[in-house]
Amino acid sequence: MSEEQITKNIIEILKSYVKDPALLEKATAETHILKDLKVNSARLVDIIIKCEDVFGTSIDDDEADRIATIGDAVALIRQKAA
Repeated sequence: MSEEQITKNIIEILKSYVKDPALLEKATAETHILKDLKVNSARLVDIIIKCEDVFGTSIDDDEADRIATIGDAVALIRQKAA
């Protein structure tokens, strides 16, 4: 799966969890999930679980702790898919 497709899928997942979906229209790899998108940390856990389901992978706690931006999530999924 390409980086672009992973990014699109992650943004699609995020739509259900951000308070203002319009924030995703300008989202980039540098967009911080908690700060820029105003997702709370409890919802971040739900996002990670959804990513595991969508991408058919498992993300452990240490890996999840390193996800701060959309780019971090994309990089982790790409690494797991390799």
